[in-house]
Amino acid sequence: MRIGLVVNDIATEAKGYTTTRLGMSAINQGHEVWLMGVGDLIYNTNDTVSALARSVNRTSYKSTETYLKELQGEKARKERIVLDDLDILMLRNDPSDDTTKRPWAVSAGIIFGRMAMRGGVIVINDPDGLAKATNKMYFQGFPEEVRPATIITRNRSEIRAFASDHGGNIVLKPLQGSGGQGVFLIKKDDLSNLNQIIETLTRDGYVIAQEYLPAAAEGDTRLFLMNGQPLRYKGKYAAFRRIRRGDDMRSNISAGGSIDKATIDDTALRISEIVRPKLVADGMFLVGLDIVGEKLMEINVFSPGGLGSAQRFEKVDFTQAVLEALDRKVQYGKFYRRNFDNVDMATL
Repeated sequence: MRIGLVVNDIATEAKGYTTTRLGMSAINQGHEVWLMGVGDLIYNTNDTVSALARSVNRTSYKSTETYLKELQGEKARKERIVLDDLDILMLRNDPSDDTTKRPWAVSAGIIFGRMAMRGGVIVINDPDGLAKATNKMYFQGFPEEVRPATIITRNRSEIRAFASDHGGNIVLKPLQGSGGQGVFLIKKDDLSNLNQIIETLTRDGYVIAQEYLPAAAEGDTRLFLMNGQPLRYKGKYAAFRRIRRGDDMRSNISAGGSIDKATIDDTALRISEIVRPKLVADGMFLVGLDIVGEKLMEINVFSPGGLGSAQRFEKVDFTQAVLEALDRKVQYGKFYRRNFDNVDMATL
């Protein structure tokens, strides 16, 4: 396969990222892999899409550190490639990382990905599906059965009333953002600070007010879905548990949380089954569910990370399952002469 991976910026990629693991695994299996940042994309006069992309020279790597060092260094292969000639284009950039400093980059991957798929390359996750999910409002499109009670507003009185309705214990966070940034736990004895927190959050837009789930004190579970189903390989689920640190309610690794082995029970499988139809309809190939108790806290469709963490506890290389699934899509395309819409190919 010829695989393209779109990231925010090649220079900011890290050895532990899922994208880096996917790239190295694909190289080791004999595939051709190109990485490009959203700023490297080009729309041509002949209606094709190109990129100033990077690849590596060796055919085998023992560590993601070595692979990434070559990719980011002077020895990398640097070419202007035509994305239409790829078999697979994976959009692995996270728009929320560019919201403040590079607003022009927020939708670039989606826009160029949408144009590239016209040329026949399979683009995943589906660009039209991703366009619906550029902020956390996308989460509200899933059944109430799996969501905490939520309001989204910029009105202080509405938020205070919501807090009162839920005993004063709520979570506030920005409509746009990731990695636990700007997330506040409000307790009933801390309402005196509520106005100040609301003012801080509304400077950047809308605020999500969400009921506090007591089970969050025990952390959350990240479960990967692939093609709308829980990702399971060699009998193991691609999942891990994130545990919060001290009094910090955030269990995100970037916020200082720790990780542990996850147990995937009937509740987690039931949640994944409830959200599956919409994820499939939106062409979401690889997704991360963040589960707290019997509810979902988030659905991550942009560059969900943590396959390496799941591998650490389950002793299974889940990137192999992802690459096998991608290869099947390419074969389907050949068998049927690409007689499917991209949104269908994304989750076949």
